[in-house]
Amino acid sequence: MRTRNNSDKVNSPAADGWRNVADSATTASPLRAERVLVVEDDPNVGEVVSRYLVREGFEAPVIRNGLEALEFLSKDGADLVILDLMLPGLDGLEIARRMRADGITTPIIILTARQRESDIVLGLGLGADDYVAKPFSPVELVARVKAVLRRRTAGNDIGGGVIRDGALTISPETRSVTRGDEQVELTSTEFDLLHHLASNPGRVFSREQLLQDVWDYSHIGDPSTVTVHVRRLRAKIEQDPARPRYIKTVWGVGYKFQPSASAEARLK
Repeated sequence: MRTRNNSDKVNSPAADGWRNVADSATTASPLRAERVLVVEDDPNVGEVVSRYLVREGFEAPVIRNGLEALEFLSKDGADLVILDLMLPGLDGLEIARRMRADGITTPIIILTARQRESDIVLGLGLGADDYVAKPFSPVELVARVKAVLRRRTAGNDIGGGVIRDGALTISPETRSVTRGDEQVELTSTEFDLLHHLASNPGRVFSREQLLQDVWDYSHIGDPSTVTVHVRRLRAKIEQDPARPRYIKTVWGVGYKFQPSASAEARLK
């Protein structure tokens, strides 16, 4: 990955350099048809993000209003949404909530100046796949878009049999999880993370390894993304998230899926 200087970062609405950087982008490749909807009320930010995406062969329409974004998604759809949180009228968190409530499973990357962990946790909890904090590098943002789309395609091809451990059942074919008789509602990323850990019982993964294996990020991405997803996953599958039975923390190293004694015996 090339070394970036400060001019690569999208930072201030008044930065005249954005337009110069954006204007250097080339036109879209006719071979790519994936559509990335950019929901961003700042016209400069939206233009830069769109131009970088177009240069990489994506369709990249920009919408500045939350209600219009929901209407666009219901009518025209998108392969991925880049979603600013601070929007006029309907904010990004409400857009994400309505998308998931309406059954729209399109991947979401949150783009935000908010860096409080509570906002990040809430956004990921509503079904976002990742977040990027402002100021940001457009090059890195495009790399994350590509990674999320690759992971979404690969996720549809997850093989292997059903994993059962105690009350927990993980079915790769239907991408579903149950705890006892209860269906556990997981986001696509949460399922991929759980399945990856459970498919390698007892193996310890660092956060950086999980970013590479699950998020398909190499040299990009914030390891705290993994921490937030593990916390959300525990809240959904563990009887007592404060004392996790399945996803264990190995202090100073990372996380592992701890099989029960009976499940461990079946693996031998």
